[in-house]
Amino acid sequence: MSSSPAASEVSPIADAAPLSLCARSPHVPADRLVAEMVPPPRFDSVRFATYIPDPNQPSQTEAVRVLEEFAGGLGGAHAVAGGRRGFFGFGRSRAAKVPAGPRGVYLDGGYGVGKTHLLASLWHATPAEPALKAFGTFVELTNLVGALGFQQTVQTLSGHRLLCIDEFELDDPGDTVLVSTLLGRLVDAGVALAATSNTLPGKLGEGRFAAADFLREIQGLSAHFRALRIDGEDYRHRGLPAAPAPYSDEQVTKAAYATPGASLDDFPHLLDHLAKVHPSRYGALTDGVAAVCLTDVQPVPDQSTALRLVVLADRLYDREVPVLASGMPFDKLFSEEMLNGGYRKKYFRAISRLTALARDAKGLVAAG
Repeated sequence: MSSSPAASEVSPIADAAPLSLCARSPHVPADRLVAEMVPPPRFDSVRFATYIPDPNQPSQTEAVRVLEEFAGGLGGAHAVAGGRRGFFGFGRSRAAKVPAGPRGVYLDGGYGVGKTHLLASLWHATPAEPALKAFGTFVELTNLVGALGFQQTVQTLSGHRLLCIDEFELDDPGDTVLVSTLLGRLVDAGVALAATSNTLPGKLGEGRFAAADFLREIQGLSAHFRALRIDGEDYRHRGLPAAPAPYSDEQVTKAAYATPGASLDDFPHLLDHLAKVHPSRYGALTDGVAAVCLTDVQPVPDQSTALRLVVLADRLYDREVPVLASGMPFDKLFSEEMLNGGYRKKYFRAISRLTALARDAKGLVAAG
């Protein structure tokens, strides 16, 4: 694996030069996209019992209660006789009548209140084998449709007991129609749904496109869920020290060479490279990376680049990959216009998660 431009300026300290994300262009087959629809490594061990509600926020305790009951209600036979279905959906029985009423729960709240923890806990608590449960972000779900096609995705997921969708965001009219139609088909097949978002179901799309033109689709999507509001502050910053200030280029580069499995890239070059890699591959982009080291962090120049960075931040956070950086602090990545626009919640989430990962990376400098 070739090293980054920054890496070439410093004499090697470790046995091998750092990895470079900019040197990677991974290919991800469709079957891997399906197989990886499970809670990410960060949430492998979370359970309802490990969620610590804020005593000042009763909605958090109520959400745990409702979700535990919801999981318990998913233990019966699937709406389609026979339960298990093949990848291509052949040889399956005719669906039985689906119960009336909402077929899912929708966790709404600000970033950092533990929504993903609760969603993953629901996945773990649902009494069904992993092959009958799916967990993925909204982006991963739309990427799956892109890889398999709409009908194949319906066939693949309609045999599941539960579909969990994290970070539910509708960024354009096409996704509104696509996802509302997909979830409608899955509900008809008896699949239970659960989702997290920073926006109430009836408000999806506000500030991002002409929502009035797609109000019917948005309202129909909302009808599939019982909305649960979760109030509270970002737990990642609750009672924790402030994020460390950026380090120097020399400190970051030295730490990259001293850390086995670390990557080292110039931040502007990495942003350029992300434009050449489909976001569905950002997880694979970080395969085997123990830490991400970035030099010359600068404000993100435009919204398209910013949204790609959000996806990368999510994948790094999911995989608990620490991020060590020089240049600007992470809370200066996005302009005031971006932070006040329609994607502001995504950007605040990215800042929150990168700040947590920067805190995790402090030991790399000490070790270097």
